Amino acid sequence: MTQVGQVTARALMRRLAVEQSESRIPSIMAAVVREGQVAWQGGRGRTAGPPGGEPTPGTQYRLGSITKSMVAVVVMRMRDEGLLDLADPVGKHLPGVRAGEATVAQLLSHTGGLTAEPPTDWWERTPGVEAGELLGRLGPAHVKHRPGRRYHYSNLGYGLLGELVARLRGVPWLEAVREEVLEPLGMGDTTPRPRPPHAVGYAVHPYADVLLAEPEHDHGAMGPAGQLWSTAGDLARWAAFVAGDTGGVLAEGTLAEMREPATVDDGDAWTGGYGLGLQLTRHAGRRLAGHTGSMPGFLATVWADPAAATGVLFLANATSGVGRTLLFDLLDILEEHEPRMPREWVPGAADPDLLALTGLWHWGPAPYTLRLLPDRGLALGPVSGGGRASRFVPQDDGTWLGLDGYYAGETLRVGPDHLDLNTFVFTREPYDPGAPVPGGVGDWHTPIT
Repeated sequence: MTQVGQVTARALMRRLAVEQSESRIPSIMAAVVREGQVAWQGGRGRTAGPPGGEPTPGTQYRLGSITKSMVAVVVMRMRDEGLLDLADPVGKHLPGVRAGEATVAQLLSHTGGLTAEPPTDWWERTPGVEAGELLGRLGPAHVKHRPGRRYHYSNLGYGLLGELVARLRGVPWLEAVREEVLEPLGMGDTTPRPRPPHAVGYAVHPYADVLLAEPEHDHGAMGPAGQLWSTAGDLARWAAFVAGDTGGVLAEGTLAEMREPATVDDGDAWTGGYGLGLQLTRHAGRRLAGHTGSMPGFLATVWADPAAATGVLFLANATSGVGRTLLFDLLDILEEHEPRMPREWVPGAADPDLLALTGLWHWGPAPYTLRLLPDRGLALGPVSGGGRASRFVPQDDGTWLGLDGYYAGETLRVGPDHLDLNTFVFTREPYDPGAPVPGGVGDWHTPIT
């Protein structure tokens, strides 16, 4: 069901058709999600060799590494339950594993230093080995970097995380993902092996318009790195999840933690990075979270913009060829033709004691503004707009906890005439002599020249 207007739908469909035609993709499905609902979807091409069938929202394609994000959700659920700590060395839960001292968080964010691929044959194109055999093959040679030193994508790391899930849950990783993620989100068309109707995976010859069918296997212990098959309909539900519609599967704060950049792969002014099981990218002022995926014969990508409750995705049956800008272009078309209407502003109630705290404060001579947020939250930031700005949420003991920025995780305490932010004192007047400023203050005066 199309929710965007006809002009927008045609522009989106034309962009998809250009991609399928010019990149020579056997078939491709794409969708746009807004506020948790499919706003547009379209397909192009044929799912199998001539004549084949047209792709539909129910046609299965391989997800590839999007599987990793679903495994990561189970790991984060176990963290929230207290079954593990993200700072735990993986060896604490996989005794005897010879893969360095990488932590659970480092495996989730690809900063554990492990080799990119497992010590097997080309794992994407061959049947997988069992977990015991995979772990037995690991040794010091498979640790390529000091844990935490750098971002180094590791499929092997997610093989280990799948086994960690299996041992702590007492069921195979796939069963845990199905019971804890797929079923609660209504993703019943996401399976480990293909079911009809599904697309056939193809490699497209680089110099001729002919196809080669790609192999498909059960990848055993490496399944958590890329086993799953899914549909555009199910992947749209996943996009809504990543955008914030958690359906009770994960605490909102935990999902937000997964979307935080744990590492970047292109320097300080990052455009691409990785959180905890989610890839991150920037585009046109948006901060997107999701994941790309590829397996022999298939490509897939899903991006979600939590700030706009918007998601985009595609699924294709080609080993390579889909351009990186396709989904960005779909977002841009949507924004150009049907920009999202901002939520209506409405006034709200305010605690008089908190209202009295708002306004101008000073960190030494520097002026800051304190604003009241919904649900008794506070926002403190420089009047100039730059520098150390953070939001705070109230705690049961009467303090406030920093959510972001320089003061993330730090404690704000409110005194009768000052704010104490992790020993930094803010006063109503610059260096107010009547407030307890550490180090003391003198009188302001004009220097003698």
